[in-house]
Amino acid sequence: MAAIAFIGLGNMGAPMAANLLKAGHTVTGFDLSPAALDAARAIGMAVAPSAAAAADGAEVVVTMLPAGDHLVEAYEGGLVAAAPTGALFIDSSTVDVASSRRAHDLAAERGMMAVDAPVSGGVAGAEAGTLTFMAGGTPEAVERARPFLASMGRRVVACGGPGAGQAAKMCNNMILGISMIGISEAFVLAERLGLDHQALFDVASTSSGQCWALTNHCPVPGPVPGSAANRGYRPGFATALMLKDLTLARDAAESVGADTALGRHARDIFAAFAAGGGAGLDYSAVIEAVRGGARSGVAGP
Repeated sequence: MAAIAFIGLGNMGAPMAANLLKAGHTVTGFDLSPAALDAARAIGMAVAPSAAAAADGAEVVVTMLPAGDHLVEAYEGGLVAAAPTGALFIDSSTVDVASSRRAHDLAAERGMMAVDAPVSGGVAGAEAGTLTFMAGGTPEAVERARPFLASMGRRVVACGGPGAGQAAKMCNNMILGISMIGISEAFVLAERLGLDHQALFDVASTSSGQCWALTNHCPVPGPVPGSAANRGYRPGFATALMLKDLTLARDAAESVGADTALGRHARDIFAAFAAGGGAGLDYSAVIEAVRGGARSGVAGP
């Protein structure tokens, strides 16, 4: 068992840290939110007055932060310097590749191993310990991180060198966002043609239209009982987070000269939906934007 510092105890970080605690590790947490620290104390987690204080003496430092700027600021602001020689740094934030690679460099400058390991699976997966981790780093670092990631998830995929985990995450979620818009357009078209939701689902879910977004997050009530459409689109994966990931993918594509026309269009659709009040809804609620676009005779908002 290891001494672990966990920085960022939000909706994803808190249950991930709790699963490390359940696995028998000693976990010291830090978050800027007093409420998050109180919740951590309530489950028996030690808390620290700062990120650097949490990292002091830690064998493993896990970060789950909102954006690349926060990650680099934390590493430069004393997190790496506070950790003992030989500590392993695992970043499970979803950030841009450049920031991720900068974090790797900052750790390497002090002789530390680092892994970028963003996640797929949402809050439900974090709570259940069924997340998928997309890991980037040297083979040695990824293998060292694997048992800790396995305490928080079901699958660890080694994606390549520093930043590769982040690249895999943004590419995967670009597929997800595009897929949900396509699914939504199909269901809206079915509605206009008088085709029952269940009938379309029964065909598409067992035919060439089958995809993970359809069978897990169907955007209409009924066919998939666990989908957000059956609970007023209360988010499992919020529109604001999908927009963040699509924006990261768009920016990355522009930086390397990749033409991702559908990714850009999906980003624009989710941006308009978020700006119109959908940011806090599940990403599958984008079907409402598609319905609005269909009513006005355009493909999207």
